Amino acid sequence: MINVDSTIHDPLLGAREAARLLGIKLATLYAYASRGLLESVPSGRGRSRLYPRSAVERLRARRDARAGHGPVAAGALRWGEPVLDTAITAIGPGGPVYRGEPAVALAERGAPFEGVAELLWGCGLVDSGPWADDRRALALLGRVGRPPSVFDALAAVIPLAAWADSERVVATPARELARARSLIATSVSAVALALGRPRPPPGPVASRLAQAIGAPARAARLVECALVLMADHELNASSFAARVAASTGADLYACVAAAVAALSGPRHGGEAARVQAAIAEARTPRGASGLVAGRVGRQEELPGFGHPLYPDGDPRAALLLGRARVLGASRLAVVDAFVGAAERLRGVRPNVDVGLVAAARAASADPQAPAALFAIGRLAGWIAHAWEQRAAGHLLRPRARYVGAP
Repeated sequence: MINVDSTIHDPLLGAREAARLLGIKLATLYAYASRGLLESVPSGRGRSRLYPRSAVERLRARRDARAGHGPVAAGALRWGEPVLDTAITAIGPGGPVYRGEPAVALAERGAPFEGVAELLWGCGLVDSGPWADDRRALALLGRVGRPPSVFDALAAVIPLAAWADSERVVATPARELARARSLIATSVSAVALALGRPRPPPGPVASRLAQAIGAPARAARLVECALVLMADHELNASSFAARVAASTGADLYACVAAAVAALSGPRHGGEAARVQAAIAEARTPRGASGLVAGRVGRQEELPGFGHPLYPDGDPRAALLLGRARVLGASRLAVVDAFVGAAERLRGVRPNVDVGLVAAARAASADPQAPAALFAIGRLAGWIAHAWEQRAAGHLLRPRARYVGAP
């Protein structure tokens, strides 16, 4: 994923509504915006501006932080201040940095996904592939029947892999590392089953996933690029879900299952489907320009644009769009028109969800390919977060501030 990794379903507020939410005067709101303290976008109507609700709430959280510990903690769970320490991923203007290695640079130089996963797991940038899938779990999944979606396939195969692992509570480093590799390989095979394709033969994850999503062999490099870029994104919703499960002592399968459940929501891993729906509605480049103009005129959101962590544009999207154009520029005319109109009329840039959709279209892949690229890539990060939280040794148990009836 936009995922909680983005401003998906992020309403745009008028100036008066934003000022009311902040409890300030309009003049103060305009001052905040002019000083760069509050993000805004053109409304498409004269000189007036619109304000993403998430940006307004972040500003309110920073202001409330002066009031004491309670407001700080409450605001931290809404794109606020950091809530825990991690040595896995940092995020800066250039995108995520995996244990000191910029993800965009790794993807640009063709680092293998297996090596990037091992890097996130603290093993160094070493390619340990090919990884073997769990035939017992896949056999059990085959008896259940074809899952209707990528998310359903992962939600089914991970508990089945746990069931097939009679020693899943044995969590020695060697056992856990073998489980992690097998979980990812098995998930690729489950994706193939969900999309009605045969189990890919042994080989690199990117090549196997390209086959699973119906992309030609020449698209494997683009698939690898997407997997590397999606491998982790700090404390997104699904990774936090994995950490919560890990903090209770749950086994690795349970931690990953919790993450898959969180990813399946339309406000996280399902955002790319909204981008696809908009592009399908547009149908042509001219239709894409008209669709964007209509939404801007009605002050509606544009799925796949903007990201709270990347006010100057999501660098992951920029790389994916560039690579997608190299592979299949002729299949991206509508996507390019969509992106161009959004930048021109609202001043927003695409996030990684648009990049994933572009990659899938360029590769002539299955419509569910963006979800598969996101989920398989992020598996590496979920596993890293689960292990790190387990090592931290404390339960994640935030408190709630009661506001109900006396």
